Amino acid sequence: MKNFEQNAKVQERARKVFPLGVNSNFRYWGEGITPYIKRGKGSHIWDVGGNEYIDYRMAFGPIILGHSYDEVDDVVAAEIRNGLLAAMTSELEIEVGEMMVEMCPGIDMVRFACSGTEATMHAIRIARAYTGRELIVKFEGNYHGFHDHTLWSTYAPVESYGNKRNPIPVAASSGILKSLGEKIITLPFNDFDGFERVMRSYGEQIAAVISEPCQGNCGAILPLPGFLELIRKKTEEYGIVFILDEVKTGFRIANGGAQEYYNLKPDMATYAKALGNGYPLAAIGGKAEIMQIIGHGVSQGGTYTNNKPGVAGAYATLKLLKEKNIIETINQRGGMLMDGLKKIFAEAGMSAVFNGYPGMFSFAFTEEKITNQREWSETNKDLYLLLMEKAIDLGVMPDYDPREPWFLCYSHSEEDINKTLDVFSQIVKTL
Repeated sequence: MKNFEQNAKVQERARKVFPLGVNSNFRYWGEGITPYIKRGKGSHIWDVGGNEYIDYRMAFGPIILGHSYDEVDDVVAAEIRNGLLAAMTSELEIEVGEMMVEMCPGIDMVRFACSGTEATMHAIRIARAYTGRELIVKFEGNYHGFHDHTLWSTYAPVESYGNKRNPIPVAASSGILKSLGEKIITLPFNDFDGFERVMRSYGEQIAAVISEPCQGNCGAILPLPGFLELIRKKTEEYGIVFILDEVKTGFRIANGGAQEYYNLKPDMATYAKALGNGYPLAAIGGKAEIMQIIGHGVSQGGTYTNNKPGVAGAYATLKLLKEKNIIETINQRGGMLMDGLKKIFAEAGMSAVFNGYPGMFSFAFTEEKITNQREWSETNKDLYLLLMEKAIDLGVMPDYDPREPWFLCYSHSEEDINKTLDVFSQIVKTL
C-alpha cells in the first residue's frame, strides 16, 4: 500500500502558489490524493514519497518511447549546447518538417507551435481565413485545447446539451464570451444523420469541421465505420476545411497517425504530444494551397515555436519511429493488456466495453456499445474510479479520470503488463 503522506505535504505547499496546487486542472485529483512526481524512467515513475508506479498516463500521451529516453535525451543535450532559441530558422527544423511531410499522408507543409492548444487555435484561424466563413462544427466530448473557440461541450453534464437533433453548445468555463457560442455548431460524435442535416442547413456558412479521430478525452470512443469518411465527403462537397485533430493520435496509433490508420486525407491536421516524446513541440499541417496563405495576411507565430529542445526531441523521436518497430511493439503489449483485462472482467461477470487502440485505449462498465459522450455518461464511472484507486495503491497508475485513456510506450515490458494484470485480478477478486 502506498504512503501518500509526503504527497499531501507537497500539495499543501503547492496550494500556496498554484491554484489547486497544480499547473493544469487535469493534474488535480482532489485533496490528499493528488500525486506529485519526483522522477520517471522508462515505463515507471516515482512520486515525492518514493512510491513507484507502472505509468499508464504517459504525461497525458506524449511519452511514446519512455520517460528520460536516452536516445532522445542525448540528441537534445547535444543540440542545446549550440543555443536554445534564436530569431531565425535552423536546418534541424526543416529536417523535422520534411520527416512529418514524409510520414503523414495528408500533409504538404507544416508550421510549428508550442502546444496542442496553439495548434488547433491557429488551424481554425487559417481555415476561417481560407474560406472567408466563420462557423465551426465540433463534436460533443471532443477536446481541442483550452482556447475559447472550441472549449464548448467538452465535459459538461450531458443533460445540458439539449436534444441531439438540436444540441446546445455549452461553454466549458466561465470567462468564455457567450457570443462565441454563436459561431460554433455542436453534434454528438458518430451522428451520421445529424451531421448530414447540419451540412444541408449550414454547409455554405461553415469554415471548418474539427474532429479527433477518436474521442481522446472521452473514453477513447472510436469512430463508427464510415463516419470520418462522411466528414471528408461532405466537407469536400461544401468547400469546408476538414481539420483532423491528431494531437493525441499523431505518431501514436501509426507512424502516419490516423491519416495512415484510416487511409484518410484531411485538409489540415494538428499535432503535439508524441511528436517529441515529451519535449514541447506542436505543429499544424495541411495542404499546400491552404498553408501557403500563412504570412499573406494570415498571422501565425510564436517566440518559442522553434525551441531547440522541442525541435531536437521531435527529430530524435521521429527518426526512431522510422528506424524501429516501435508502434508494432506498443500495439503488441497494448493488445496483451487489453485482452488480459477483458478476460479478468468477463470471468468476474463484469460487463466492460473497450474502446480505442492498443497504444491508447479505455474501458467503461456497461453492457451497451458506446458511440458518443451521451452514451458514455450512462456508464458506471464509480466502479471505474474504485478500480483505479485500488490499482494506484498497488503500484499501477492509469489516470484517475475515467475520461482519460490508458497510454502505453515502447518501454512498457511484458513484465509490466503481467504485473498490471496480476494487480487487476487481485482487485477484482476483492470486489
